[in-house]
Amino acid sequence: MSIDQFGIHIGSLYLRFYGMILMLGVVAAAYFASYEAKRRGKNVDFIWDSLLWVVIAGIIGARIWHIFTPPPSMVAQGITTKYYLTHPLEALSTWQGGLGIAGAVIGGMIALYFLCRKHEQDFLTWVDIIIPGVALAQAIGRWGNFINQEVYGAPTNLPWKIYIDPQFRLPEYADVAYYHPLFLYESLWSLASFLFLVWLARRYGDQLKPGDLLLTYLIAYPFMRIILDFLRLDASQVAGININQTAMIVVLVAAVGVLIYRHRFADRRKAA
Repeated sequence: MSIDQFGIHIGSLYLRFYGMILMLGVVAAAYFASYEAKRRGKNVDFIWDSLLWVVIAGIIGARIWHIFTPPPSMVAQGITTKYYLTHPLEALSTWQGGLGIAGAVIGGMIALYFLCRKHEQDFLTWVDIIIPGVALAQAIGRWGNFINQEVYGAPTNLPWKIYIDPQFRLPEYADVAYYHPLFLYESLWSLASFLFLVWLARRYGDQLKPGDLLLTYLIAYPFMRIILDFLRLDASQVAGININQTAMIVVLVAAVGVLIYRHRFADRRKAA
């Protein structure tokens, strides 16, 4: 057995730290969701019975998002959407990197929706049980980017700057050593979002409607991504537009609108 910068070699088996950190986040999220389900008097077995399907769907969604939104550095190397579609084995090579959080959330939610339908469960109730754990998983999972020396931002000399080895720098920044640790910013924000969602569920649980925690998450995460993408050097572009930032703006505005409608206009219409 030997250990290198990115993982552990056990004979012909190679365990990447990135994958282990992601799985740690998934397990932490599942344990929190099971605790929350028990607190709400729900069947905890539904969490564990659904976990594998939700994770698989999340990985598929994350990979599809990446395939259709490759970053400029990969496009410059010829690794485009067309390349992936004409090289299916490369499209399946998730271990080589290329997973989009937005796609992971979409894929996981789709799987959860159909599982709830199959087992006659309320989707919005279960998504509120699970979504704080999603933020926790993101807070943990982003440290996989630290191991891979990816998801860093613009050059900086701030005290918390992070050193990037030359082989992981973008060509136009080959002589720049220190950068904003975007992965750290996102990890801390996701941890704060997790704590806020937990507090919100306990402090105002009797006033929240099913799905409100999901909507709150769909405000908190996009807000952070919109800001951080201004620092991102290798942001994915579609037709010359920062696609992740644009998608997050749409999601944030829609979530705010739905939340306001549910708690102001919808209630007024019922009262009338």
